[in-house]
Amino acid sequence: MHTIDDTHKHTQMYLPIPLLLLLLCPGGTPFRICTFHLQRFAGPKAAKPPIMATLVKIISRCDIAVLQEDAKGQAVPALLHALNGTVSPESYSALSSPPLDIGRYREHYVFVYQSSRTQVLDAYMYPDESPARPDTFSRDPFLARFSLPSKALPALVLVPLHMVPTKAELVVDTLYDVFLELQAQWGAQDVMFLGDFNADCGYVAKKGWGQIRLRGARAPAPAPVTPFSPRIVVHGERLLGLVVPGSAQPFDFPTALGLTEAEALEVSDHYPVE
Repeated sequence: MHTIDDTHKHTQMYLPIPLLLLLLCPGGTPFRICTFHLQRFAGPKAAKPPIMATLVKIISRCDIAVLQEDAKGQAVPALLHALNGTVSPESYSALSSPPLDIGRYREHYVFVYQSSRTQVLDAYMYPDESPARPDTFSRDPFLARFSLPSKALPALVLVPLHMVPTKAELVVDTLYDVFLELQAQWGAQDVMFLGDFNADCGYVAKKGWGQIRLRGARAPAPAPVTPFSPRIVVHGERLLGLVVPGSAQPFDFPTALGLTEAEALEVSDHYPVE
């Protein structure tokens, strides 16, 4: 197992949640995968052209964008319309998870992808039914297998996550069971877990990392730097061989796109990292 993480903080905006990796494919064209915490993305946000224009500029940098906090599952068609109207017709498609409910709070995981570069091969919700640890995941993992334009790695499994801090240690450990499930169902070896693990700032005690099965034996426990814990956890020799070292870097979209801090916070309180 190998963990890639970036943890930085800028005023009220948190850099790490959106992460982007480059996979080298034939012809030297990088394949980009990112994850972006959209901060309660719903109709009111989608109805604001400046916000949608910014989202289009950010998401169109990626071949697959894994989105969190799609609040009601109703704003994604508007996002696709904006992407396809700006980039090219029918260039982007989307796959949404079933609703993920925590009491009155609801969200969906959404994969937005360039259909000319990748396709969904299979997807399902992880059955969180262990009698030993019932209801481990407040938001069950949504497992999706995508094709890749690479002979070295023709398919990849992506597992988005948005963890509840109070369950962080248990959930991070249980991700190993999710990995075993993927091996049993799809024979998957090349897997990427990505999202907000909420595993810093005491949510996972330093001594607890030694008991977490997902963590590689040589990986140090992460320093408690910020209250948010974005992670990309990668498994698979082929996948690791294609990841560009150091490719997860902060994308300061307010500066790059000429936004004020207030305008950027209208979009999200998290920055992309590329």
